[in-house]
Amino acid sequence: MPLAQAATAFDVAGREALRGRLRTQALAGTPEAPVRNTRIVVENRSRIFYNYVAGWATFYDAEGVRCGEGLWKLEAFAPDESVEVDTPGLRLTCTPSTWRLAATTLLTRTGDVAKPSEGAPPPAEGSVQTSAADAAVTTSPATGATAMPPLEINVNGKTIPLQLGNPLEIVVGKERVRIVVQPVP
Repeated sequence: MPLAQAATAFDVAGREALRGRLRTQALAGTPEAPVRNTRIVVENRSRIFYNYVAGWATFYDAEGVRCGEGLWKLEAFAPDESVEVDTPGLRLTCTPSTWRLAATTLLTRTGDVAKPSEGAPPPAEGSVQTSAADAAVTTSPATGATAMPPLEINVNGKTIPLQLGNPLEIVVGKERVRIVVQPVP
């Protein structure tokens, strides 16, 4: 998007999740004197409450060449709420003409993850439940597909919901660790 226009970030299903607009207007960096931070107003456009949201603001020069990106993050993000965030670690080495906003992590509240989707069809006839320990996992013999139960991780007593394929970044000591939960091939 042009710098003066709002950029949109989508969720995994392709629905509009976030909209962002640049608050910082002086964006003239060079390799010798890069811009190190920007301010962005991010708006939750979905109907979902997020516990944690993170993403990238990426900037492009007039030729469409990427010349900087900065990671932003925020916590406790309600529907229709707007929050101003910054992009620490940005190294913008041009005067950008366009930008984009991408959401890399959209973690919902545990209660929101555990709810079945509104209007979901009942299980297919002939579906079987596995053992009591796996009661949340349903297998359909017709397709062989397995629906995963809601996932969460407990770190030092703090429960964080997980989504398959969405990275979770935490700091362990002095190192930032990225955890990705994925199905076994």
